[in-house]
Formats: sequence, C-alpha cells, structure tokens
Amino acid sequence: MALATLTPPAPLASGGAAIPLPLALAHRAVLALDLGTTTGWALRARDGGITSGTMTFKPSRFEGGGMRYLRFQHWLGEIAWLAHGLRQVVFEEVRAHVSTDSSHVHGGFVATLTAWCEQRGVPYEGVPVGTIKRFATGKGNADKAAVIAAIRARGFTPADDNEADAIALLLWAIENRGASA
Repeated sequence: MALATLTPPAPLASGGAAIPLPLALAHRAVLALDLGTTTGWALRARDGGITSGTMTFKPSRFEGGGMRYLRFQHWLGEIAWLAHGLRQVVFEEVRAHVSTDSSHVHGGFVATLTAWCEQRGVPYEGVPVGTIKRFATGKGNADKAAVIAAIRARGFTPADDNEADAIALLLWAIENRGASA
C-alpha cells in the first residue's frame, strides 16, 4: 500500500500518545528551477531529502521550435509524479539576457512552466537572480564560481552553475518562503 494512503494510527488503548505520522508526510515537495536549454533543478521531497541535477532541452536538428517546451512540460509531469505531487515551484527570474535568442528561449520556458502550474493549481514564484546570489554568497552580483563554491560549502556537489543555482534557489525557498512545512 502506498505510504500516502495509510490512515493515521489511533491513539494507544492505554491512553498513551498517538504515534506520529511517517516522516514522509512531514514536508511539502518543492521544485526549484534555473530555466534554460540546460535547466538546473533541485527537489525537496516529502521526506525532506534534496535531489538535484540538470536536464537538457536542446532541440534536435529535425525538431520544430516548440518541441523543447513540450519535452519540458512532459518532464515537469514526470517530476511531479515521482514526488507524489508538487506543493510549490520556484524559478530563477532573469531580467537581462545575453542575447535575444536566450531571452526568447527563457520566456518560452517561463510561459510553459506558469501555464503548467496554473493548470494544476501549483503555486509558483519567480525569484530575481540577485536575490538568489545574495542568499548563497552574500553578494548580489557574485559570479558563477562563487555560487558553486558557496553551494559546495553547504555540502552539495553541483555538476555546474545551473544545478548550483537551482540548489541555492531551493534553499532560499525553504528558508524564506515557509517551504519547510
């Protein structure tokens, strides 16, 4: 039987305290995303464990321009299913882009993410880049290496700056937005 379908145990017959719910029900699943062709992600599961990584949504030579967003939408569904539902999504809100193309790609990811969340009633929030960097390093204009070093100092091993940003964002959400309950 799935853990989430178990009923809470009744108080002990001798008048003792009730047995607490399993730890797996103690937290809300929160997903943090550094959106882009290589998307960094970090997930705090219901058991409190944090998993992170990167996912690439680069279109192949024979795909249309919208395929990356369809694959992203499908991937979001997979993550939500594996986490037994998402209670909150936070994403890095980028205001200045290196190029027009990167701006368009990021906008497509934001549109896909926000529509996906709206359809499922999942709260979402964009967090400015400077806020994430300031939380992780103490400087709002820290470079990528400083963010990676700060996240490694917290005991994580990000593969790249995308994953480091997602972990920093997740930790920010847990600490500042009540994602711990």
